[in-house]
Amino acid sequence: MEPDSTVWNCPFDYAEALEFDPTLKRLLTEEPVARIQLPHGEGWAWLVTRYEDVRTVTTDRRFSRHAVVGRDFPRMTPEPIVQDEAINVMDPPASSRLRSLVSKAFAPRHVERMRERTHHVVDDLLSRMAGHGPPADLMEHLAGPLPLITICEVLDIPEGDQAQLRAHARTMMNLRVDNKDNAIRSKAEMREYFRKLTAERRRNPGDDLISVLATARDGDEMLGEQELTVMAMVLLITGQDTTTYEIANLSCLMLSRPDVLARVRSRPDLLPQAIQEMLRFIPFRKGVGIPRVALEDVELSGITIRAGDIVHVSYLTANRDGSRFDRPDELDLDREGPNHMTFGWGGHHCLGAPLAITELEVALGSLLKRFPELALAKPPKEIRWNQSSIWRYPLELPVVW
Repeated sequence: MEPDSTVWNCPFDYAEALEFDPTLKRLLTEEPVARIQLPHGEGWAWLVTRYEDVRTVTTDRRFSRHAVVGRDFPRMTPEPIVQDEAINVMDPPASSRLRSLVSKAFAPRHVERMRERTHHVVDDLLSRMAGHGPPADLMEHLAGPLPLITICEVLDIPEGDQAQLRAHARTMMNLRVDNKDNAIRSKAEMREYFRKLTAERRRNPGDDLISVLATARDGDEMLGEQELTVMAMVLLITGQDTTTYEIANLSCLMLSRPDVLARVRSRPDLLPQAIQEMLRFIPFRKGVGIPRVALEDVELSGITIRAGDIVHVSYLTANRDGSRFDRPDELDLDREGPNHMTFGWGGHHCLGAPLAITELEVALGSLLKRFPELALAKPPKEIRWNQSSIWRYPLELPVVW
């Protein structure tokens, strides 16, 4: 079937707490393979919203991430966040080689060491929060500092450099049109910082994650200079802000739902499963991320996507697809079934997911154990939410105990 002239205008600017974007819901139910216009970039793109179609696009070699390099593709941000040499715009076998090398840094023994250190950091942060006394902002005392401290320790980033690097990352994520020049500058400055840092770690490796990456071998294969630079950037950006927002989102969801909070408190062993269901349920970001290009004609749900077309997928809608999840719009802590797509899928599933899950489990488990009477300090409707970034998260999360 050929597409008609309909192109959905999709600013994807909906940011109503943790409510699902009604435009995404309409696309999933009314036109699961649709043409969309995004705020930035040239032309239109396809948006694929069903679970099975998303799985096809993210695993089928007929769709290429690398083919977007050099194209002004439709996107959410004024300046593309992604670097041309980054693993997240590579296709197999190049991406397979890098993933094999990077996965060595997330081997179970490394993740367990990260878990131990995360426990120490969380205990220290919660002690400071207890000393501060109620009310306290959970964003300020836990969700904000924890992932930044953790990833900077894992990467061994000097403390004096951390604030500037975080500022660069947030500038790159900003959606405002007048932010483009700042985003370009931030990306260039962050890249130069990591170029110097990774070169130093290559010369004088320690036991940090960058050093592990710099010295990791798969046979005769090692990461190249630019690959290592960009990989370190990706790890810092994805390893701190996104986890910060998810700690805040999951905390807000639990504290806003007495039934969920009571269940997890009475069954601490249920927390890992509860976290997975909350990750499925929460609309974590706005809109879409990095697209792919169809390398040949492909039919999805009765629609023919032509060779050369740009194709976006929505992991958010895939997580709410009623053909894969029973009662998809309900939070069910006992849910069993397919895996959620919050960390992506296929060859671009998030390599840092084990560290993110570790931080979520330690942070939320310790928080509930340390403060058994924890509650929101104001009604959920009065909490202010981010409006300017691609991510959905509360700007503050005041709590009492």
